[in-house]
Amino acid sequence: MNQSFYNHKQQGEAGVADIVAGRAKTNPANFAVPGDKSSDGRIYDASILMGSNFAGGKGNATVYFGYKKEDALLQSERDFSACSLNAGNAPGSTGVPLGQTRAGIFSCGGSSTSASGRFFTNVGGGSFTTADAAGNSRVFSGSLDQYNFGPANHFQRPSERYSANVYANYDLFDFAKVYSEFSFTDYNSVAQIAPGGLFGVTYNVSADNPLLTPSWRTNIFGVPNPPAGTAPEEVTLLRRNVEGGGRQSDFRNTSYRTVLGSKGEIGNWSYDVFMQTSKVVYQQTEKNYFSTTRGERALDVVNVNGVAVCRSALPGGSDPACVPYNPYRLGGVTPEQLAYLATPGLRSGSTQQMIQGGTLAADLGAYGLKLPTAKSGIGVAFGVERRTEKLNLITDAATQSGDLSGSGGPTPGLTGKFTVEDIFTEVRVPIIEGKQLAELLSVTASYRNSDYSTGIKTNTYGAGIEWAPIKTLRARGSYQEAVRAANLIELFTAQGNNLFDMDFDPCGALSPTVANGGFSAAQCARTGVTAAQYRSAILDSPAGQYNFLQGGNEKLAPEKAKSSTVGLVFTPLNNLSASVDFFNIKVDNTISIILPATTLNQCLLTGSATFCSLITRDNRGTLWLNDAGRIVGTNVNIGGTATSGFDLALNYTMKLNNGWGQLGLNVQATMLKKLENEEIKGLGKYDCVGLYGNKCGTPNPEWRNKTRLSWSSPWGVDLAMTWRYMGEVKLDTTSGNPLLTGTVLSVNEKLSARNYFDLA
Repeated sequence: MNQSFYNHKQQGEAGVADIVAGRAKTNPANFAVPGDKSSDGRIYDASILMGSNFAGGKGNATVYFGYKKEDALLQSERDFSACSLNAGNAPGSTGVPLGQTRAGIFSCGGSSTSASGRFFTNVGGGSFTTADAAGNSRVFSGSLDQYNFGPANHFQRPSERYSANVYANYDLFDFAKVYSEFSFTDYNSVAQIAPGGLFGVTYNVSADNPLLTPSWRTNIFGVPNPPAGTAPEEVTLLRRNVEGGGRQSDFRNTSYRTVLGSKGEIGNWSYDVFMQTSKVVYQQTEKNYFSTTRGERALDVVNVNGVAVCRSALPGGSDPACVPYNPYRLGGVTPEQLAYLATPGLRSGSTQQMIQGGTLAADLGAYGLKLPTAKSGIGVAFGVERRTEKLNLITDAATQSGDLSGSGGPTPGLTGKFTVEDIFTEVRVPIIEGKQLAELLSVTASYRNSDYSTGIKTNTYGAGIEWAPIKTLRARGSYQEAVRAANLIELFTAQGNNLFDMDFDPCGALSPTVANGGFSAAQCARTGVTAAQYRSAILDSPAGQYNFLQGGNEKLAPEKAKSSTVGLVFTPLNNLSASVDFFNIKVDNTISIILPATTLNQCLLTGSATFCSLITRDNRGTLWLNDAGRIVGTNVNIGGTATSGFDLALNYTMKLNNGWGQLGLNVQATMLKKLENEEIKGLGKYDCVGLYGNKCGTPNPEWRNKTRLSWSSPWGVDLAMTWRYMGEVKLDTTSGNPLLTGTVLSVNEKLSARNYFDLA
């Protein structure tokens, strides 16, 4: 049994706590600094293992049962995550050309889909919010009204897992050991993010709407005493469902796996034949989401003798159960309104894999097949395998249509299946053994042919050489050509909206002017921007997130890789070994997406229909406010990736005098020399060594290492210290490569080198 927890002292990490505290003075309801934590995020783990021989030792069986439970831990429980941290421009630093450093500051930001609502109207083109319970309105203020969405998110999701495994084998004959395995896991977890709501619902509001307060009628719509038949105003609303709580995804995965096989030796040959089947049953329930369709109906309100009534609830209307939604005064949302707007999302499905295979291997030295200069015979192995994979997903109507507001877009159901049949062989040929300057010289070779039911046929092969001139020194090298066909997810994932990061819309209000390296109105028109929308009228996403259409592609070609390695292994002592290996890997036809930001940039620069046809802006010119605004980024075969570098390793053990146990030292390090990406053939490459960011992804330091020093005492107590080091990296937009051009804020221009120390 195990139990663990976190003990955390709020230490003002990177000054973030001070930033949160400063913001809390102006907005205490939305920002708060947590106190120290004596214990939280508890994890409970218990397991039992039993086993026994039977049938006079001819058989053996082992049974395992496990249970694990994890408590929830929210981002609100840590000072460094108690606000939605933004890297923004310092005062007076706007207008700097792209690719150059701007002065920057960290700040507590958030989303403009706020708790009090943000209303965009055609009157003056501004945006407004609800100020108080009396229904007074005022201009929306980013500093006062942005919603701090971070604290509601899980750092650690609550979860519960049950697992069981049964292993058994039996010596049926001298040449046949039958083995079997059964495993079962049931896993349930709940993921929570900030409350949902209505994310950009556009509707018509009549000036005589009974829910409108005098402030809204007079100050916003300019019709304090609207006559009958007053033309309705078009409004776009963004408002959080703070009354209903955070959006939750309740996941449940139940998996089964069985294996049955037989292995043994017949003469000089060893064999292994087996069959395996596995299945994962998946269920997901989305909670606390609003229906976009119901939101539009609940906001389209008419006046019936002074009573607010949904237009859809009028006689002959489409929805007599509709309840009007009141975002025009704080506290105006009732449980009845929530009950009408809230709708669950349901998904269920399964993945299944079935494998049948067998291998046959022998040392052909028993038949005299060996070189006269070698002691060992030629070793061979042959094998066949057949693998079938299936995917099935069923979604309810709300999920299929994308009606769940704030869920990222529609997720249709899907099914997919493929079968692949493999044949493979390997051979090892000792050439020289036990000779001067050739303690060992041997070569290996391998080959695999794969035939997919999707119509793809692939061949994989490789060769290696190993030379030890003396026992303490060994050189090795290898070359391989391999392929990877697309998996079920890459082939069959249903298309739907997702999000990508971008500092700002290059045609929006925060973009640089043409004089400072920005794009002209004519260039922006290529992406669907009108002259009236250009720059000033296009609202940038306050969270820096924009829509792209993701999804599978059944016409994907396999990835192709060529890799080579050369290395040395030095073993001067039995307790000391060191190695260094150089690797060089190149992958073509990478299965991925063309980054939406790349598509947008290429359209702006070239006007190519290949890219511009993938961009659609919504009715307000944005790529985020409504689901219609997006960039297509479905799976395709893009250019490729090439990487090279050195892997280094050191292992040393030393017994201490006087029975004090043993010391151990293990070092693993990587020096990255190249990490080159080519998104699109012919459009250039960029190297991500020493960089991180939207295109280069997670940090790619030139040097990283992991060092572990351990002491095994004679009293059954082991102590260990692990040191992990990651070198400094810079934001990819600092590289100077035109393919990585973008904003550089001083606060995130670089991540300094990191050292982590763990004691156990």
